[in-house]
Amino acid sequence: MPSEKSKHTFERWVVTILLIIGGLIVSLPFIWMISSSFKPESEILQMPPTLFAENPTLDNYISLFTNMNFGIYLKNTLIIVALSFVGLFFNAMAGYGFAKYNFKGKDKIFYLVLATMMIPGQVTMIPVYLLLNEMGLINTMLGIVLPGLAAAFSIFLFRMFMATIPTDLIEAARLDGAGEFYIFFRLIMPISKPIFAVQGILTFIAAWNSFLWPLIIANDESLYTLSVGLSLLKGQYANNFALQMAGAAFMVIPIIIVFSLFQKYIVEGFTTSGLK
Repeated sequence: MPSEKSKHTFERWVVTILLIIGGLIVSLPFIWMISSSFKPESEILQMPPTLFAENPTLDNYISLFTNMNFGIYLKNTLIIVALSFVGLFFNAMAGYGFAKYNFKGKDKIFYLVLATMMIPGQVTMIPVYLLLNEMGLINTMLGIVLPGLAAAFSIFLFRMFMATIPTDLIEAARLDGAGEFYIFFRLIMPISKPIFAVQGILTFIAAWNSFLWPLIIANDESLYTLSVGLSLLKGQYANNFALQMAGAAFMVIPIIIVFSLFQKYIVEGFTTSGLK
């Protein structure tokens, strides 16, 4: 009879092989999308289809920026990403306040913040749209970014993490004469690197993929994001599959790169925040 060690080794190999096969199956559509983005329009329709481009070309990517204004969409998306990181610091400050400050009604306000997580975003879109309309922010970049600056889930994660920071450390800094902003930026932020990393990644992904709200709030194509531009691409060039694959690849690749580089921080951030 095989030994216990041999049995575990066999099971490990079986699991590894199954995971590799599953990974290849899941990755196949993504590989085909990347490869097809470099194919001429005639090659992508040929039968039988080819997995890799026989005559690779960059014409599809060039066409995105010359015929579809993807340069403008990219600029708008990067602006939204940058301003979303400003909101990230606001959420961090709110989480720090809930974790380390005592004020009247703190728990009730925090529960109210958590309650907003139970409300689907689509429910609040009409009220938010009407408020922004009264403020004259329709069809503006500020109107696109402003509703997303505060996020209940982000505040919750920051609060859970910062609650684990010893209060004695903060009190010692105050006794040394440190101000509240100095304590936050020079003491709390360095300690909170894991949760800032995970929230930064999630903020980038959400801002990069922003679609529905910019589509609703912006009437001018000069304010469209990459996701909205990709939707227009599918409508205007419905039969040009190579161009659509180039647009989809341009949207997905940055997220894949960022997630691959920083995925360990996501696990670490959720673990240290008390989530399983």
